[in-house]
Amino acid sequence: MEETYKVHLVEDEENLVQILKTYMEKEGFQVKTFVSGEEAMESIHESCHLWILDIMLPGIDGYELLKKIKAEDDVPVIFISARDEDLDRIVGLELGSDDYIAKPFMPRELIIRAKKLLKRVYQQPSQKRFEIVEYEIDPTARKVLDRGEPVELTTKEMDLILYLVDHVNQTLSREQILVHVWGDDYVGSDRAVDDVIRRVRKKMPRMNLETSYGLGYRLIT
Repeated sequence: MEETYKVHLVEDEENLVQILKTYMEKEGFQVKTFVSGEEAMESIHESCHLWILDIMLPGIDGYELLKKIKAEDDVPVIFISARDEDLDRIVGLELGSDDYIAKPFMPRELIIRAKKLLKRVYQQPSQKRFEIVEYEIDPTARKVLDRGEPVELTTKEMDLILYLVDHVNQTLSREQILVHVWGDDYVGSDRAVDDVIRRVRKKMPRMNLETSYGLGYRLIT
């Protein structure tokens, strides 16, 4: 990695916390750990590049913590869970998580996912601002203004918008969107794409985001 990324790791299994912290620090991450949602909540205003959350936490759970994190700032989040994968993935994505990893997993897998997510979010090439139907889009700052007012977007929603804009008037399949936005190692339902598309349509209703039935989606100008 070209810079040191600060990671907040929330996991109530203390042995697993130490293992993951050791692996991640060897890879150059700066890691702060928490063993409960309450502990993590006390540091929610501290700046970091990535949160890694276990869903099942004593007291304040990962879902509640995720909502607080996204309300504070659009920091990327990876969910960890040993429960029903499909349910947790869908709920987590709906709340704004950016990736999901199911227990048991190898520490190396988490590190690979974290590096890919951080690269995608923080190492995008510099681009100029542009405007579509009175939405001002700033790819470098990763922000969208609606007639001067900021549009609150999750990391995945912003990634999707930039991908669609880069391929305007082209039909993109769900698989293409999954690979670009979630990464080529994503293992999950393509319903995640539909969920993010729906949220973008709600937040940016003037965007002409067309469904090509059986094929995918395209942004029309």
